[in-house]
Amino acid sequence: MNPMKKTVAAWVLSTAAASALVGVGVFHGHWANAQDQANQEQVTQAENLATVFRDVGKQVEPSVVEIVVRKTVKAPAGIPLPDDMLRRFFPNGPRGNQGNQDQGDDNGDDGSNGGSFEQVGTGSGVVMEVDGSTGYILTNNHVAGGASEMTVTLADGRRIDNAKLVGADPKSDLAVVKIEADNLKPARWGDSAKLNQGDWIVAFGAPFGYVGSMTHGIVSALNRTNVGILGRQGYEDFIQVDAPINPGNSGGPLVNLHGDVVGINTAIASRSGGFQGIGFAIPVNEAKWVYAQLKEHGKVTRGWLGVAIGDVAQQPQVAKGLKYDKSTGVLVEDLVDNSPANGKLQPYDIITAINGHPVQGVTELRNVIAELPPGSDVQMTVFRDGHSQDVSVKLGLQPETLMASRNQIVPQQRGAQNTAEALGMRLSTPSDELSQRFNLPDNSQGAVVTTVAPHSAAESAGLMPGDVITQIDRHAVTSAQEAGNLISRHKGSGPILMYVTTAEGGHIVAVQPKK
Repeated sequence: MNPMKKTVAAWVLSTAAASALVGVGVFHGHWANAQDQANQEQVTQAENLATVFRDVGKQVEPSVVEIVVRKTVKAPAGIPLPDDMLRRFFPNGPRGNQGNQDQGDDNGDDGSNGGSFEQVGTGSGVVMEVDGSTGYILTNNHVAGGASEMTVTLADGRRIDNAKLVGADPKSDLAVVKIEADNLKPARWGDSAKLNQGDWIVAFGAPFGYVGSMTHGIVSALNRTNVGILGRQGYEDFIQVDAPINPGNSGGPLVNLHGDVVGINTAIASRSGGFQGIGFAIPVNEAKWVYAQLKEHGKVTRGWLGVAIGDVAQQPQVAKGLKYDKSTGVLVEDLVDNSPANGKLQPYDIITAINGHPVQGVTELRNVIAELPPGSDVQMTVFRDGHSQDVSVKLGLQPETLMASRNQIVPQQRGAQNTAEALGMRLSTPSDELSQRFNLPDNSQGAVVTTVAPHSAAESAGLMPGDVITQIDRHAVTSAQEAGNLISRHKGSGPILMYVTTAEGGHIVAVQPKK
């Protein structure tokens, strides 16, 4: 190649290289612009969400209040004050002490020697209705219930000293407080039935006395029951949230992104007393019904069946023994003496519908019955003896205490001891010695479980020493001898159904013999 050609070739190669570099620069420029655009879109989305939160704050904050409560608390002799989940959520202890509820006052009186003391605590509330200069605040019973004196601080700093308790309901942990003030702003009722897991929510309150504080998060779960906050007689159907909630938030509103109240903050699950990622709120659809009754009557009246019940879904072996092939419904396990259900429902019935609407489980049935007025006639569909039938029951007035009395199903008959060792338990006929040993009621009848072997069929079914078996496979048991005979006559591979009574009432267990 001559020099001229070499020069031309070099120039062509250089030009190609330069073109390639220009191409790379153009590519990087497009990528950078695309990245900037993506970043800007993300910023815009974040700003839009922040705008939503700001709007929610402006709407709801004026309705949020702090409630300072004074209560006279009686402490049984020898029993210290509890330090449970609700008490940690209601932060101030006796005489205004902060923190540990077992801590006494400056004089060393911790209330454990009996008598009474003054407890000062703080909580939150939300104005839900305004009538002229009268405002009605929804809060928790464990905040305002039993209050001898209350002071309400509004979001604008005004302090109201003449707050009055309209009514309180321990079973739902809700209360209504009335105040007199001008320019009150009520919050809006929402619809908790429209909540879904993953929805954004905002929690308001006065944690540590900071009125109008707001935090955000999502709905972690719905329909949380058996949480253990309100006890066996309480109505637990909580919204679980991960929005940071702290002591003092109790009674404040939980709202959606539209600023509608969808729940009332009630408790936190905590090992330390502070927020650890799980909070619980009462659904507003339940709270609205309770609020209306408290505001109008000062108390809540509920319909009552008078039965001890359990979820079919949690007792599949019992359902199998009854030849019921579904997982929904409510098992009737015991009847309260002289209750509306007596003569209408029976143990072993499975309630599948009420007033034509299918019943999924215990929580749904309890809520439906509770919200019906006493005296209402309800039509119930029950699965009994292998087929469905309709039963009509006139509801009674729910008593203050719901502990079912024990039904004595069979007449008393003493007999010799007998065993059911194949199922991993030993049975005895009730005696004075056994009654004293297991704290049984007088004249207990049936077969007493005296021992249960580990890893046995009886243990798997939940039987415990002190249980009294009164029926086996729907046949009455009058002695341990008869119980043993009925167990030996059980046919088929299905579970043995047993009706068991305890100090808390009766229930049904299914014991599956091990092969």
